[in-house]
Amino acid sequence: MERLSGNIILLWGWRRALVAFLGGAFLVLSAAPFDFFAAGFVSFPILVWLLDGAVPERPGGRLSHLVPAFVVGWWFGFGYFVVGLWWVGMAMLVDAGSHAWAIPIAVVLLPAILALFYGFAAALARLAWSDGLGRVLALAAAFGLAEWLRTFVFTGFPWNPVGYAAMPIPLLMQSVSAVGTMGMNILVVLVFAVPALLAGRRHRWAGFVVATALAVAHVGYGYVTLARPRGESVQTISVRIVQPAIDQARKIDREARDDIFRTLLSLSGQPVETGGTPPRLIVWPETSVPFIFAERPDSLTAIADLLADGQVLMAGAVRAEEGAGGERTRYYNSVVEIDDAGEISGAVDKAHLVPGGEYLPFEELFGRFGIDRIVAIPVSFSPGAGRRILAAPGGLTAAAFVCYEMIFPDLVADGGSGADFIVTVTNDGWFGDTPGPYQHLRQAQIRAVETRKPVLRAANTGISAVIDERGRILDALAIDARGSLDSVVPVPQPTNRMFSPRLTGFFLLFGALALSLGLGAGPRRRLD
Repeated sequence: MERLSGNIILLWGWRRALVAFLGGAFLVLSAAPFDFFAAGFVSFPILVWLLDGAVPERPGGRLSHLVPAFVVGWWFGFGYFVVGLWWVGMAMLVDAGSHAWAIPIAVVLLPAILALFYGFAAALARLAWSDGLGRVLALAAAFGLAEWLRTFVFTGFPWNPVGYAAMPIPLLMQSVSAVGTMGMNILVVLVFAVPALLAGRRHRWAGFVVATALAVAHVGYGYVTLARPRGESVQTISVRIVQPAIDQARKIDREARDDIFRTLLSLSGQPVETGGTPPRLIVWPETSVPFIFAERPDSLTAIADLLADGQVLMAGAVRAEEGAGGERTRYYNSVVEIDDAGEISGAVDKAHLVPGGEYLPFEELFGRFGIDRIVAIPVSFSPGAGRRILAAPGGLTAAAFVCYEMIFPDLVADGGSGADFIVTVTNDGWFGDTPGPYQHLRQAQIRAVETRKPVLRAANTGISAVIDERGRILDALAIDARGSLDSVVPVPQPTNRMFSPRLTGFFLLFGALALSLGLGAGPRRRLD
């Protein structure tokens, strides 16, 4: 092991960059749909050893000592995001004639920007770098901070944070309800990087004792949580999730709108299986309604004819709001609630929009060069002004989120507060049968565990699913399958927590940083 680490430490130039890139790329195997979590035990020791050797070519100021570490971290992140997010470019091929030019932006520039966060983490860790366990703790704290920044800097895009590597199955997801996503990011890097200590003598056994204790606690907490009964205070709601499997190219075809709507009505009105419970709630995917209700009032009449007494439909739809005093009409990407009388009884507008997809920053400037949004609407979507809870059948309440809003832990935790369950609608048809939809589903599972609320997920082309409050998929429809999913979903009463997972995550962050500084304060070899 010492020989291997020595060879990696002594790498220079393009060889160092290549190994960093490959280390990050290999880490993608820990993400869905591969779920090979052991990849982390390879990638992070490599990163530690690369940072051990990240020294400037010639003496300089303190900042110059951080540049080599930043470069290593950037290449590591670039490999991780290029290989993990290549499927984003598939969205540009739906209307290739208009958007193929943007493929390099999605496949190269986006990963290059996201890699800045990992470069920052590596440089920050290098400030507290030392021999032994101290440098592993410094790296864990730095990644925890970088992943937290990734939730809001540049509008935020916390896709596939490193902590997800330790949560491939529900048994291993339960810890996130105690320490939050930030805490998992810190603990995962700590455990995965510990094998780097095999190449030295300082803190070797202490590191493995800590890593083993954390792994045992992680598995044990999951086992105890899944084995614990829900108790008696559990309601149920019968639901039907509709997955129309409409090809994205057809969705943007104006001539196909009526046919798409008839497909939704047909799937929603199918009889339940013998002995099954008729659904009280029906859920349609994101922007499934192919027109604006205000322009087609007959569509509400058709929905009223579809729904039985007491049934409710929650549908992903574009909502238009006329501007006052000559202002332009505003369009919202929404979840619209419709009762059995065909009346809109509530709506939740998407608050966190996709840059370049649902709105275009500096729209007038880019418009001069013929650059437009990917989503074909007259103008950019407007963000929702606030979050509201929707009334559901049986006296229950639902918090609704649209598409990638579900990747933001704090947004879902705050927006879902006070609701009994979560409804999320999405359209992953832009990305085909790639890792994207599987990774998106994993995000919904993690949000269910964090909030301890069931999640009903309706996706245009899949994966639609019913997820319980412990992250278990009760039923699902495969990608590109057309049909409806009926389920009776248990809805436990919300539990009061003594400590917020968000605060626990920050506690772990500062604790890891303090320990790294303390362990690095003793004798250590010169690193620069």
